[in-house]
Amino acid sequence: QVQLVESGGGSVQAGGSLTLSCAASGYSLYMYYCMGWFRQAPGKEREEVAIIDSGGGSTRYADSVKGRFTISKDNTKKTLFLQMNSLTPEDTAMYYCARGRIAICNGVSMIRGEADFSYWGQGTQLTVTV
Repeated sequence: QVQLVESGGGSVQAGGSLTLSCAASGYSLYMYYCMGWFRQAPGKEREEVAIIDSGGGSTRYADSVKGRFTISKDNTKKTLFLQMNSLTPEDTAMYYCARGRIAICNGVSMIRGEADFSYWGQGTQLTVTV
């Protein structure tokens, strides 16, 4: 059974930093899948934050987080990370990690949107205060 468990959320002051983690289990060939971070703020639709391909060499970021967030993965530990810097109150949301559908994902261009992700974690809350 595929499981994705996010951790690292919490409350942080504006301008601060935080790193989210997502531990994957229940399936093999972790290194071959694209992974992603999404977020959903109250009253808003879920949005893509960052995507990374199987090898980690191809990434994509939402314009709102470019230059501030960094997505990475440790294939040996089956863990996905999201390093977040210069946080603002607009980053407040529930953050979800997700695993792509495609078993061999060599490039984020293979990911068009949420429909290309088949498994989701329960989320971890980030609150950024002024």
